[in-house]
Amino acid sequence: MKKWIVFFAFVLLFNCHNTAQVNSKQQAVINAEPIEVSLQNGKARAYFASGCFWCVEAIYESVKGVEESISGYSGGHTKNPTYAGSNTGRTGHAEAVEIIYDPKIVNFETLVDVYFGSQNVTQVNGQGNDRGSQYRSIIFYQNEVQKQIILKKKEALAKKLGAKIAAEVYPFQKFWIAEDYHQNYERLHPNNSYIRNVSIPRLNRFKAKFPELLKDNH
Repeated sequence: MKKWIVFFAFVLLFNCHNTAQVNSKQQAVINAEPIEVSLQNGKARAYFASGCFWCVEAIYESVKGVEESISGYSGGHTKNPTYAGSNTGRTGHAEAVEIIYDPKIVNFETLVDVYFGSQNVTQVNGQGNDRGSQYRSIIFYQNEVQKQIILKKKEALAKKLGAKIAAEVYPFQKFWIAEDYHQNYERLHPNNSYIRNVSIPRLNRFKAKFPELLKDNH
């Protein structure tokens, strides 16, 4: 009897957790028209979610043409999300990064290649041991051209691997910058156990896979 009680409690929790991601407010985000971010000083912006933003921030900052990578939250239905709030799984947001890049040096298509090439593309709701909807993979598009680039690459990858690709495809709406202590976390805390055991190995796997994309000092 006790086993059944635990089982049903787990099912209820799981269902509640997922309801937070598929409610009407979240569906409105998914169905919205994309917002296009204009160039600023010749620099473009792109938005990706792929597990812990500490890891993703460092990966993109190693890429030629990327000026800066900023950690934050995107993809949800609540305003002013926080780290604590997003960790509940009820805000709809995922840990994401804003990539500020020079389109004359690196294009959006290459940034998408970096995205798919730097994660476990089949893992749903997380990367490695970081699990939960706040760690899910989302790739954001700002216009129809970007959307088609994403969908074609996702379809080709699924065909190549013979597996379903977990990344969701969302119209970009808004990026909320994370708390100051999250910014440049890997660079500022090289001896942190998570950084040493998770972030740096993930970054090194990416570097080994795409050496031609790296900045000279990486």
